[in-house]
Amino acid sequence: MAMAIPGGDFLTTGLNLISQSLLIPVVIILLIFVVVVVVSLGGLIYEYTSRTRVSVDEVSNLILDISASDSIDSMKAKINGSPLPQAQKNLLVKIASTENLTDASREAFARKLIENEENLTDKSLEVTDIITRIGPTLGLMGTLIPLGTGLAALGSGDVNTLSQSLIVAFDTTVVGIGSGAVAYIISKLRNRWYEEYLSNLDVLSDAVLDFMSNH
Repeated sequence: MAMAIPGGDFLTTGLNLISQSLLIPVVIILLIFVVVVVVSLGGLIYEYTSRTRVSVDEVSNLILDISASDSIDSMKAKINGSPLPQAQKNLLVKIASTENLTDASREAFARKLIENEENLTDKSLEVTDIITRIGPTLGLMGTLIPLGTGLAALGSGDVNTLSQSLIVAFDTTVVGIGSGAVAYIISKLRNRWYEEYLSNLDVLSDAVLDFMSNH
């Protein structure tokens, strides 16, 4: 003979209340994710069409030009005349404008500037990374929560409520997985671009620091 757990009905009712109360926040967050993904996708397309592509040969030639410069002003002119993105040019020129600093201070200054660039790139990836991880989870929650109501309706023969619950369950699943997949692609592409950007910046800043330490 099965024994009822004291307070079991209260606990299950409380869990059901909490679960059902989460459905609306989950749906709202999923809708926000969709808007963010659409905006991020537009930003990705704009970034792709406007980004400056720098080949390995161009970076190598610039390093040689920096090393062969006659003066700091000549080096700055070569940096400004290079095909680098403007943000990279500005940062390298800032490093080259620290003639009054010691080598150790100059290296610390350059490292701080590069760390700031890394923080900016990480910040631009945070939102899509969050959606990549949380989107499918919220989609699963949006699937399971209405199924409880649907199964209860099925037990009482309420087919209309069951069908509505299934529609909500499937819609949240599609939106959650879809937003997570698109956000993953956006993060992956941007991460590759930013790694290349930071790699070039790191190598070129070392070339500038080496030139200034020898002059």
